Amino acid sequence: MSGGGCSIVWFRRDLRVEDNPALATGVRAGAVIAVFIYAPEEEGHYYPGRVSRWWLKQSLAHLDSSLKSLGTSLVTKRSTDSISSLLEIVKSTGATQLFFNHLYDPISLVRDHRTKEILTAQGISVRSFNADLLYEPWEVNDDEGRPFTTFSAFWERCLSMPYDPEAPLLPPKRIISGDASRCLSNNLVFEDESEKGSNALLARAWSPGWSNADKALTTFINGPLLEYSQNRRKADSATTSFLSPHLHFGEVSVRKVFHFVRIKQVLWANEGNKAGEESVNLFLKSIGLREYSRYMSFNHPYSHERPLLGHLRYFPWVVDEGYFKAWRQGRTGYPLVDAGMRELWATGWLHDRIRVVVSSFFVKVLQLPWRWGMKYFWDTLLDADLESDALGWQYISGTLPDGREFDRIDNPQFVGYKCDPHGEYVRRWLPELARLPTEWIHHPWDAPESVLEAAGVELGSNYPLRIVEIDSAKVRLEQALSQMWQNDAAARAAIENGMEGHGDSADSPIAFPQAMHMEMDHERVRNNPVIVTVRRYEDQMVPSMTSSLFRAEDEDNSVEFRNSVAESRAEVPTDINVAEGPRRDPLDQAVIQTARTNATPHFNFAVDRRNSEDSTAESSSSTRERDGGVVPTWSPSSTNYSDQYVGDDNGIGATSSYMQRHPQSHQLMNWQRLSQTG
Repeated sequence: MSGGGCSIVWFRRDLRVEDNPALATGVRAGAVIAVFIYAPEEEGHYYPGRVSRWWLKQSLAHLDSSLKSLGTSLVTKRSTDSISSLLEIVKSTGATQLFFNHLYDPISLVRDHRTKEILTAQGISVRSFNADLLYEPWEVNDDEGRPFTTFSAFWERCLSMPYDPEAPLLPPKRIISGDASRCLSNNLVFEDESEKGSNALLARAWSPGWSNADKALTTFINGPLLEYSQNRRKADSATTSFLSPHLHFGEVSVRKVFHFVRIKQVLWANEGNKAGEESVNLFLKSIGLREYSRYMSFNHPYSHERPLLGHLRYFPWVVDEGYFKAWRQGRTGYPLVDAGMRELWATGWLHDRIRVVVSSFFVKVLQLPWRWGMKYFWDTLLDADLESDALGWQYISGTLPDGREFDRIDNPQFVGYKCDPHGEYVRRWLPELARLPTEWIHHPWDAPESVLEAAGVELGSNYPLRIVEIDSAKVRLEQALSQMWQNDAAARAAIENGMEGHGDSADSPIAFPQAMHMEMDHERVRNNPVIVTVRRYEDQMVPSMTSSLFRAEDEDNSVEFRNSVAESRAEVPTDINVAEGPRRDPLDQAVIQTARTNATPHFNFAVDRRNSEDSTAESSSSTRERDGGVVPTWSPSSTNYSDQYVGDDNGIGATSSYMQRHPQSHQLMNWQRLSQTG
């Protein structure tokens, strides 16, 4: 062991020993203290769900085992304030340097910025690195130096950058361990007794950990990748990479995935394998969408809360908890939707195509607020990833400049015969429909009574009637869009007449339902308010924050999540009463304002792009040193989740007739104005 003067390597969502720039730098500097701080309360509303916590537990154990084989071990701390814990570790170990890798969600951006400010003031050298992206968000801009607003333009620029992404780093051969004898680990608890039974089932299907991520990557590249283009939409077979949870927790680097796939691309191009080349291009596009999710999160920090297209603030969402519950429990009466939601609850996983189906149904047919669906995905998915989920739900909701047409409704019946042509997927998850002939499996409401009787199906009894008919949903959607445009026009007219504050309450998100199933019953401790400081450096590019941007109204208008331990979803109910018509409330009436104590404050971000000469702290990426950067915050999304947008009839990057009919839709929200008007 080595004494003082050691380096702290702070692991977060980079749980691997290979291609880990922070770890590699620490090893080169000398003795290392490897640290993981578990402070989920800092994530605010986005406390990790049960299956996500299970994965994290296994991944940390795997990482600790790997570190021990190299000469050190992982120090684990349970905290409600990561910075305080880091200061305690510095004091107990005599560390003089801190290394960590970037994150890109707003919470992490603020936390990492504060970390650098506070520890640098204590005389600690702090450096951070890019370990999660091919290119940093501030490296990819248009010819005028502005961020891209469409995926196709962004990805085209990424593929034509003058320099290639960094090559993945090899793992260290050995690690000199710093003296952590006075820095004892805390026992981290990720599950309670009631969760262990369900979690045990996850181990049958998944193997967390960085070396298992390597195996999954190799399996995909040497197998399903070749026919990825042909098979990616098949929901009833293993046709995607299954890398998304590994990518979310940083068990494999996106650079390694990119380089390995590009090697395969060159090989198939030399062989003239056109099918393989097409598959590689589509899969790389899914990697690009993951990159874009972090790019959007960095440039639009509230993309997980607010639509990126201004007029969609005025869409009159249906605020109906009965609809929401029927969707969650797989009781909508649409077999493909119900099968997907039951698989999600049972396994924490959904094929990317089914994710599109259930989220599109949620937004277009039920017209429920998209943030409700995004939050439920966060609570239940193994690969829950805030940046990716926000991009996905904004795309489905038509709130991106190149998103889906808002007035397009996908009929689950027709989609079902495309992605589950033989009905095997529906039969697996809806046993009550198992004996129904394939001809009727995706639309049992049209089946003759004799067929239903022979299959043992009684609609309205052992399988629900349709919660909303598609034709009715189309009419409702047209009406809602008409109302939205009227509200938008009224707001524009008010602004032109000098009434700047008109309609500002539409900017506040609709409250999450009290009955929403939350996976945990932890009391959220928020005793670490964010300190606003003047930025003196740019190790990463970080949004500049001044006290004038903080408004008490932001806290009042924010929505408190209620943890409901009483509601249980262990059993799928056999009936649900949706006879009462839904209540459609305008956004400005639907916001539930709750007073919060010790709540995480909301900030308005404006990216400060000062020249790197103003920087006093070092910045670096794996091998190429860069003076200029940003302190990122949340975590990105999964490759498989991104796959859902690839090759859709009207996927991201496609020209939308809806947008052509409404050219003002391309106008991104003026975030600076929003920050002044709340």
